[in-house]
Amino acid sequence: MEVYLDHAATTWCYKSVRDIVVRTMMEDYGNPSSMHRKGVEAEAYIKKAREAVARQLKVGEKEIFFTSGGTESNNLALVGAALANQRRGRRILLSAVEHAAVREPVKRLQEIGFDIREIPVDGQGVVSLGALEKELDSATILASVMYVNNEVGSVQPIEEIAKLVHEKSPGALLHVDAIQALGKYRIYPGRMGIDLLSASGHKIHGPKGVGFLYIRSQTKVQPQILGGGQQSGMRSGTDNVPGIAGLGVAIEEVYRDFERKTEHMRQIKELLIEGLESLEGVIIHGMPGPQGAPHIVNASFPGIRSEVLLHALEEKGVYVSAGSACSTHKRVKSGTLAAMGAKPEIRESAIRFSFCEETTEEEIRFCLQVLAELAPVLKKYARR
Repeated sequence: MEVYLDHAATTWCYKSVRDIVVRTMMEDYGNPSSMHRKGVEAEAYIKKAREAVARQLKVGEKEIFFTSGGTESNNLALVGAALANQRRGRRILLSAVEHAAVREPVKRLQEIGFDIREIPVDGQGVVSLGALEKELDSATILASVMYVNNEVGSVQPIEEIAKLVHEKSPGALLHVDAIQALGKYRIYPGRMGIDLLSASGHKIHGPKGVGFLYIRSQTKVQPQILGGGQQSGMRSGTDNVPGIAGLGVAIEEVYRDFERKTEHMRQIKELLIEGLESLEGVIIHGMPGPQGAPHIVNASFPGIRSEVLLHALEEKGVYVSAGSACSTHKRVKSGTLAAMGAKPEIRESAIRFSFCEETTEEEIRFCLQVLAELAPVLKKYARR
């Protein structure tokens, strides 16, 4: 039996996504910048996808810009907004549990003179509103807080954060990395006070290599990729028609029958947590019960290194993660668990389980059965 429990890393594509990607690669393959019929046909796919994204977020179509994925969206939002607004101030705030796609661009901004302040989180991975409030001042131009943490599934109080940012630092922008939240929550940036929002296609059963950035109307952002002036000059480069078309289909499909899908994932999550808690010594991280994201469970198995357990599970046909997929090959230690106060031995034994709308109870029970067999053996081996 093969059990894929790494959907926070990537998801399989919907068949409807596959079909439109193939069609736009093999039949309607024109360059959307071309003035002939083939170009007009290609441009129509982009327009339809932009309409679909805008409709789901309840924002204007002109506020949606397609990118190569979540990392580019985060870079464009952070670097672009910082450079465009630096005359107002140079202070940037970010939570202590941000993804590398946020931390690294912010680090680069620090190297060129921006004042970077990190906001701590509590033991569940939730941002301290008190600490955030203390750092907000007239020089603050940007704050970045992820909606759902990619490692432990903690959910941030985005609306409260937005209110605080805009009240304490009028004119400051709030950027939200919603890469793990899209498709798991209904997200309405305009109503929630979000100025910039990043998302990725392959986390919602869309293609890899495509994402989008929502930029609230009138928000100043300096383009980072220059060239032919596509997408109103915000993001030059020949549009990735197959990816964009697939993303448009995926966002509509993922929100179809949304309540049933998310409730199913929560039931799967409860079943997994209940089983993990029955195993000796296992520690569950993040927010309890329904407070956390519906699709992520992070657990430590003290005495077993995460890589060892991951590969042991793989041999049994169970696929999980030992942390953020974007960091796996260089295997950095979990910054999220460290920020939450977890000790090194706990961080080094953490495994992330993540699932989707079609993950079954049978798959979860099989995973738990395999864990129950492997864990005692691996712990004995580790002690030798």
